[in-house]
Amino acid sequence: MKNLLVNINKSFENRVRLGVMSILMVNESVDFNFLKEALDLTDGNLASHVSALEKAEYIEVRKSFVGKKPNTTYSATDAGRKAFTEHLEALEALIRSNNR
Repeated sequence: MKNLLVNINKSFENRVRLGVMSILMVNESVDFNFLKEALDLTDGNLASHVSALEKAEYIEVRKSFVGKKPNTTYSATDAGRKAFTEHLEALEALIRSNNR
């Protein structure tokens, strides 16, 4: 029997990381405040999850200034898009396998 959980990516098991990647898959880039408000998170909570995704090389972080204010934006890397798509496909396969 084929192991249906083999392609489930642990990086996306957390609801925050799943949310971050879902947003980045449909937007070229978004800033920190957009993600924070869209996912209803604290600064620290969001920062820890985007850091984990950055460490996995699934997102790219860009820091700049808008006027005198710092601005951090995020975008999905090609590797992140591929990994997230594979994760979604694995979830769909799991659901289909249990549809009797």
